[in-house]
Amino acid sequence: MRGISDTVKHLIIINLIVFAGAFFMGNKDLFFEWFALYFPHNDLFKPWQLITHMFMHGGFEHILFNMFALWMFGTTVEQVMGQKKFLFFYISCGLGAVFLSFVVYYIQVMPHISELENAGFSGDLITQLMNLDIVRADRFEGRILYEKMGPILENYGLSTQSINDDLFMDIFKLNTVNFQSMVGASGAIMGVLVAFGMLFPEHKLMLIFLPIPIKAKYFIPAIIALDLFSALTGVSIFSPSNTAYVAHIGGALTGFVIMYFWRKNQFDKYRWN
Repeated sequence: MRGISDTVKHLIIINLIVFAGAFFMGNKDLFFEWFALYFPHNDLFKPWQLITHMFMHGGFEHILFNMFALWMFGTTVEQVMGQKKFLFFYISCGLGAVFLSFVVYYIQVMPHISELENAGFSGDLITQLMNLDIVRADRFEGRILYEKMGPILENYGLSTQSINDDLFMDIFKLNTVNFQSMVGASGAIMGVLVAFGMLFPEHKLMLIFLPIPIKAKYFIPAIIALDLFSALTGVSIFSPSNTAYVAHIGGALTGFVIMYFWRKNQFDKYRWN
């Protein structure tokens, strides 16, 4: 591939191979169960998913836009950083996206877990209830939760009649949050975007649907601000509603912190190759 740096080229190739494997070879659902990222309370969570989810994508448009952004910004950033440093930066931003996503996850689930614990539910019982499959036609169904949790409650000397509306909603909300999964390179790429903006703040960029040149030092913070707005309000501006906005912010924040440290400590001094 011409006009592309080595590490970026290899990252794109790996992403394409994994994408092909997920969609064209064997059981797609099993592929996602193994390599997409699930939250730690989910029975499907595996440690390697912290890395593998960065190479998984939900559809053709998802991987197309991510790989285009990786090529467009990553090549220039890698040419400045060097191969080893760029790879370290890329993976670190992806892990930073995971870290912030996990922080928000625990902020969401801990109040509900505390309510159930205060009602006498054991940790093991809560975990089992969180992992009930209550999804039908891509929707979480309270009726299915009510039916499935009965036998589990009986094993612990409880019954559905002992569950009031508030406790039922706690269980339902835990289930909906716990069964979210994360795929994609977006978190890592947001870090690369931040690095590009800090290295080339005067470079002008344009959105496809808004062909107005805007300097990177304004364009990139605006993109991050839109992600923050969407994360706080749940309102999607330019992205699909299932976009992991918190992961975007985590990747961008990690990229900023690393770049700030490297620039403060003389960037070239820490070049690895």
